[in-house]
Amino acid sequence: MAIFNLGSINVDYVYRLAALAEPGETVAARSLSRGLGGKGANQSIAAARAGAAVCHIGAIAESDAWVAEILGASAVDVAGVARLADAATGHAIIMVDEHGENAIVIHPGANRALAEGDVLQALSGIGPADTLLLQNETSHQRAAAAFARRAGARVIYSAAPFDLDAVREVLPFVSILAVNAGEAARLQAGIDAPLPVAGMLVTMGADGAEYRDLASGRVTRQAAFPVTPVDTTGAGDCFAGWFAAGLDAGLGIDTALRRAAAAAALQVTRPGAADAMPALDEVIAFLDKAGP
Repeated sequence: MAIFNLGSINVDYVYRLAALAEPGETVAARSLSRGLGGKGANQSIAAARAGAAVCHIGAIAESDAWVAEILGASAVDVAGVARLADAATGHAIIMVDEHGENAIVIHPGANRALAEGDVLQALSGIGPADTLLLQNETSHQRAAAAFARRAGARVIYSAAPFDLDAVREVLPFVSILAVNAGEAARLQAGIDAPLPVAGMLVTMGADGAEYRDLASGRVTRQAAFPVTPVDTTGAGDCFAGWFAAGLDAGLGIDTALRRAAAAAALQVTRPGAADAMPALDEVIAFLDKAGP
């Protein structure tokens, strides 16, 4: 069993502010830090720290070897990460206020410069026991999803940043669709037909999450664990990565949701995105303390 993740890799520049800037307003940052992010890298590190074998597929600038080294240090296989001489590593400008809320601007860079042939080559080892993770921050999601489904793999698609046309392209090859509550509403408004997927994972921030089995109609709900957030950047990616790792390990939906909720609760109490992902022993200890 392994998780293949066709996902973005970003360098995050995090500016901490008293309050997020309003349109036309200039505000001074209290601090600046640099770290690894991108929905793809976040999910890969989350899943790896949850105990899954993770193979990341993506691209970075040739000059940014340190980025791949950080992924590798979290036990993520980076053989599928291309080093490009003519593209900048993707990066994000992240503004975080004193309550932990954020606003983000992303430059895709190398994430959109991947060649389809390289993506499919990196997926050549995927099989029925494996999972493909996808988001909307790279190229060739449809081709990758189709390849994985032909190989019999599970496909989990985080439809973010939300783009209805991108979702329409990928949906026929998706096993589980992962969205937040706002994205779920936009999806329902944009697609007036039953979704051709087995299940839908909906994250709802402080209201928790739910898994909708679209075949049986069963809905499994998981409450959020009460914590005081420091930084909510990457919380949804943490949840998705842990949920995917849980399914990859053969856990039931209930247990996978509970572990993912605990991991996300821990993650938001720390600054950063990928760097803040908790390890398996931390999540188990958190759940033992939380009780049934």
